[in-house]
Amino acid sequence: MARQTGIIKLKGTLDDISFYKSSDGHLARTKGGIDGNRIANDPAFQRTRENGSEFGRAGKAGKLIRNAIRVLLQNAKDKRVVSRLTKDLVAIIKTDAVNLRGERTVQDGNLSDLLNFEFNLNGKLASTLFAPFVTAFDRVTGNADVTLAAFSPTVRIAAPTGTTHFNLVMGAAEVDFLNEIFVFETASSGILPYTAPDTAPIALNVALTANSVLPIFEVVGIEFYQEVNGEMYPLKNGAYNALSVALVDTL
Repeated sequence: MARQTGIIKLKGTLDDISFYKSSDGHLARTKGGIDGNRIANDPAFQRTRENGSEFGRAGKAGKLIRNAIRVLLQNAKDKRVVSRLTKDLVAIIKTDAVNLRGERTVQDGNLSDLLNFEFNLNGKLASTLFAPFVTAFDRVTGNADVTLAAFSPTVRIAAPTGTTHFNLVMGAAEVDFLNEIFVFETASSGILPYTAPDTAPIALNVALTANSVLPIFEVVGIEFYQEVNGEMYPLKNGAYNALSVALVDTL
């Protein structure tokens, strides 16, 4: 892979060189690789097929999680969240001690390894919100909770320049990786002023399916706003918003 320079940037294929644009800029690479039919059938590539199968399973699981929390994720994500999440899910698949190699699954792996996953490395929750919060999930009732004691926003929140208001959000997702479906609910504190006086205690609650046997994920995040002439505008179009996996509950 090489980087294109100069005024004119190419796209497409010329001889055996492919020109394309990615998040890293305008790049070029030579065509090549092993014949796909050989990879699919040659015994020498059994490990390759096994790795490919599990990588594909991780990709589908990552997409399902992202779709489940989409309403919050669209306001707090970086450009590499897809690849980062897939990488972590591949690692989780490898912890599956039930199935054979090539057949291992996300749901049979150690999903708790996804705890504290940051969806936006430009605005990590761990370095943004310093007010302690408590997460809880009651599998019998399906109730998911996030609670915070009263705190001073200007002391406990590292807000980007220009912030006048903020919104604390939480979401809970019940994810069925086998059937590729989910249940998701979300709650928020509402837009609050970014000032020195303490907030009131904050309790965010949602209800999922009672007695579910599926993995549960709770995410917690914060969104920043700037008030201009009485209107609230997302600060930097959400570039500094944070969202993180705060609880993973499995049977």
